[in-house]
Amino acid sequence: MKLKLLVAVFALNLNISLNAQEYPFQVEVSGKGEPILLFSGFTCTGAVWNDVIKDLSKNYECHVFTFAGFGDVPAIKTPWLAEIKNGVSKYIIAKKLKKPTAIGHSLGGTLALWMASEKDYFSIIILIDALASTGALMIPNFKSEFITYDNPYNAQLLKMNAEEFSTMAKQMAQGMTMNTEKRQQIVEWMVQADRNTYVNGYTDLLKLDLRETIATVKTPITILAATQPYDEDTFKQTYQAQYKNLEDYTIKFAPDSAHFIMFDQPEWLIKEIKLAL
Repeated sequence: MKLKLLVAVFALNLNISLNAQEYPFQVEVSGKGEPILLFSGFTCTGAVWNDVIKDLSKNYECHVFTFAGFGDVPAIKTPWLAEIKNGVSKYIIAKKLKKPTAIGHSLGGTLALWMASEKDYFSIIILIDALASTGALMIPNFKSEFITYDNPYNAQLLKMNAEEFSTMAKQMAQGMTMNTEKRQQIVEWMVQADRNTYVNGYTDLLKLDLRETIATVKTPITILAATQPYDEDTFKQTYQAQYKNLEDYTIKFAPDSAHFIMFDQPEWLIKEIKLAL
């Protein structure tokens, strides 16, 4: 009897383990109604959406993603971002989600754009401070083909010890939110991330250039953009350049908000998401 019980427990644990490894991400589902997929930004866990889904889950079925290598989700091999994209596609098919809404922050928004440029997956896309080409914003004379995993900057990141990496993360978090209480959470997510995923996954994001391919996107898109730490005119120019080939989109700028709009202007964000829906 004990042997049968042990076998049953082992089989159950194995099944749970296999299910957990089925996709290169973890998904938490809450609420009932039309499905919404919420894609988190780079290094963030699904907890970044906690305040948003408190409201949305009252009327929608919220699928909140934490990608591989972030939080406690096991890392995967490169090409990281392509594996994530393929996994989301399989998830939509397996769960029989018909034209869900996609809401993506930063990397998560770029992911939704990439998918929409290849296939008509979504009924609506809401981008929260997300770009068509992060590399073009950050790198002078940017050319996607010149971005490689093996470069001096990546090597430096991989060699950093925990203290050095934490110091860098704290410096980066300063400009990501105006909410000083939330900066430590951003730092913790960055520090917790698998280091190879942090380096190679971000390289995937830098290499991805959708500025031309988004011309094929037919899905209505709402962009909710930050206005800090620079001036609003600078952000407007950036978005106009990034999205000039996108056929159908609406853009709104969050007042007094840096990159994490859900931390800086939570009420404004919820209101604008509901209007877009």
